[in-house]
Amino acid sequence: MQLTLKKGILFVLSGPSGAGKNTLLNAVLEKVPEVYYSVSATTRPSRPGEVHGRNYFFLSPEEFKQGIEAGEFLEWTEFCGHYYGTPRRFIDEQLAEGKSVIMDIDINGAAQIKRQLPQVVSVFLLPPNLTVLHQRLVGRASEGEKAIRERLDKALCEVQALADYDYVIVNEDLHLAVERMKAIIMAERQRVSRIDCQRIIDQVTRGNV
Repeated sequence: MQLTLKKGILFVLSGPSGAGKNTLLNAVLEKVPEVYYSVSATTRPSRPGEVHGRNYFFLSPEEFKQGIEAGEFLEWTEFCGHYYGTPRRFIDEQLAEGKSVIMDIDINGAAQIKRQLPQVVSVFLLPPNLTVLHQRLVGRASEGEKAIRERLDKALCEVQALADYDYVIVNEDLHLAVERMKAIIMAERQRVSRIDCQRIIDQVTRGNV
């Protein structure tokens, strides 16, 4: 029996840079049907292999500021000299059609979204420890030591927001982390408050003798 959602579900995934959010999301999107990734916008330069419109919408600072003034972002922030934000239109359209959307976002952005969309499901992804996090950031070979230190300092502040989230996943083993994220998505899809209960009742009782 196919459960019908009254409205799509928005999942937000937060965690320190280097915790493995992108890797986790890519694996989840391959394994869980009917989940769509929300592409964020940013003014930072693209990294090797990143594609405009797939990994990020890479905008100039002027384009981003125009979007802010026009109210085109569900949330936005500035970090390390660059802007990051979530385009509002895609989210609104997908949720209205009953589709699930997932995004990776920092704690400030998640708080902004929660204020506008209280039904959002928030998940915090943690590294096993800061030593592993530092190794992952260094392994990217995309930033200098100063930028890495800024990200580690930010991570120390970010983990304090853990209690504001609905779920937590420790990314020590990627396979287990993916399975736990899948379980969260599937459980939320079964929540009675989210489904068309009368339709389910009608299907179950049809042909009752």
